[in-house]
Amino acid sequence: MADDLNDREYPFGPPDEDVVAFGDGAVPGRPAGVPSSYDRGKSPRWTPEAIADAHAVAQLGRYQIRGFSTFNTRFPTLDDLVFVPATMTRLPLEGYRESCDTKTVLGDRPGLVEQPIELDIPIYIASMSFGALSASAKAALGYGATKVGTMTCTGEGGMLEDEREASKILVYQMTPSRYMLDLEHLRMADGIEIVVGQGAKPGTGGVLLGMKIPERVASMRTLPVGVDQRSTVRHPDFLGADDLKVKIEELREATGYQVPIFVKMGATRPRWDVAIAAKAGADVIVLDGAEGGTGASPELLLDHTGIPTMSAIPAAREALEEAGLADEVKLVAAGGIRSGADAAKCLALGADCVMIGFAALMALGCNSPRYLDDYEALGTSPGRCHHCHTGRCPVGITTQDPELEQRMDVAAGAERVARLLTAWTMEISLLAKACGKSSVHNLEKEDLRALSLEASAFTGVPLAGIDRPYTW
Repeated sequence: MADDLNDREYPFGPPDEDVVAFGDGAVPGRPAGVPSSYDRGKSPRWTPEAIADAHAVAQLGRYQIRGFSTFNTRFPTLDDLVFVPATMTRLPLEGYRESCDTKTVLGDRPGLVEQPIELDIPIYIASMSFGALSASAKAALGYGATKVGTMTCTGEGGMLEDEREASKILVYQMTPSRYMLDLEHLRMADGIEIVVGQGAKPGTGGVLLGMKIPERVASMRTLPVGVDQRSTVRHPDFLGADDLKVKIEELREATGYQVPIFVKMGATRPRWDVAIAAKAGADVIVLDGAEGGTGASPELLLDHTGIPTMSAIPAAREALEEAGLADEVKLVAAGGIRSGADAAKCLALGADCVMIGFAALMALGCNSPRYLDDYEALGTSPGRCHHCHTGRCPVGITTQDPELEQRMDVAAGAERVARLLTAWTMEISLLAKACGKSSVHNLEKEDLRALSLEASAFTGVPLAGIDRPYTW
């Protein structure tokens, strides 16, 4: 439809592109389409961000694309939940003399999975592709995860040798595009993840702009070098639950019933979507909330689609319980998890494990205050950089530029990732012990209280001081 509109011509000649780009009378340092160029007026609707977006798309003739996560300030955060540790009604565990188990098992279904995944901690690294990330970043994530006994995922585009070597435990992602889907790689993996959606852009496929497709990425995906890639959104060989069940069985046969099968979905209708995936035979369901990040997405999808992680987890847990599969099918929560406290709250709401993406990239150095000239060249600065899609990452993480990638020190990055995961696990354990739990997996909704009506309504967690959930 939009392309059809572009075929129409004006009765006068084509306009001056510089004038279309608001170049006439432009003020140096205040380009149109950038929120910082505008003063904030009194209108609650036409904010600098809204004006900038209108000016930007009026120049582009298409929606805007960017990386990072949602900028929608209306999404609730896990900060609206607090733990209520043991005091008199329960006994807390002694911090240094009593232990708290953090071991996490995914896919423990005898007869269906011979080799379930055993993690030392309840956190693992999200599926982020080579292409979206540099090879050095992928390797650093693998080495860091391996050091603390957890795993990584390939993301779209196939298995990178650097990552397989670095990761003791690696899950192989199968996307609708089927880029570099290789049977031998399937059999080299410790788990298979079927992707039917992503929290940052549910209902659409992946996006990888041409500046991030050099020869190595192109050859792995059978794509032309330097051409924008938009992945398909639906798998070519299944459409619904019955087809998914057949596909899962095919993958079990292809891998000799050795490894667990994951199904990853964006959080949209979790109660029904999770039930369908569980009944179709998934061993692990990864539920990616709307706060999840990405290397590139239409901005409107980041800000205006999906439901929050906080509200998705309880709905998914209830779906598994209603299906009678809560003890068999594991639930992994993802999307906007920023700390051990966030992770612990996800476990208490009903997740068996959490998956992190941008938090791990922060450990690698995302938005770190270095190479300031390169941030300025992108029109941004450390702390507000969301230019992953450009391939010009100042710190060498989301780039395929060889010179920029050299800034991603694999050894140092791996160590920072390992230390972040270690610290977060300590934070989760500290909270669990304070609540009197000898395992992080014993955290429950009753250990939480909500600080707002919205948080209570979204999660079913009792309101602080009232000890009753807000219900409709």
